Amino acid sequence: MVNLNGFDANTVEPINDFDPIPAGKYVAVITASQFKENKNKTGEYLELTFQVIEGEYKNRFLWARLCLNHPNPTTSKIARGHLAAICKAVGVLTPRDSAELHNLPLVINVTIKKRTDTGELTNEIKGFSQRESASAPAGNGRSSIAPWRR
Repeated sequence: MVNLNGFDANTVEPINDFDPIPAGKYVAVITASQFKENKNKTGEYLELTFQVIEGEYKNRFLWARLCLNHPNPTTSKIARGHLAAICKAVGVLTPRDSAELHNLPLVINVTIKKRTDTGELTNEIKGFSQRESASAPAGNGRSSIAPWRR
């Protein structure tokens, strides 16, 4: 059991909005990461928790699972490609620990898909890219060093 130290639900506004956020690109950071065994116990995945840090959906959380160790080599290859995209987006190319990727802004490309088990709509992160510097002219096709990395 966990001691809730006198928590009083009468003093807190309940949050009941778990609807997916609209498809689009959002600036986010990784706030947590954990390596977990898959449900079939045939491999492992890296679960990443992302928090949107700007805009209307600021403070919303999304998750990505990267099946880095999987019996299907294509699945592992795709997961490693996503991890490479994350590393390049945050500027940490050779992390020794997933915590090195935490709290560094990047852009996540969010889609909406229908769950096969329940039919409910849910978010899925389909891509990762570098956050553009506020000082870069729009449409120049080049990326510049982001201000937080200088």
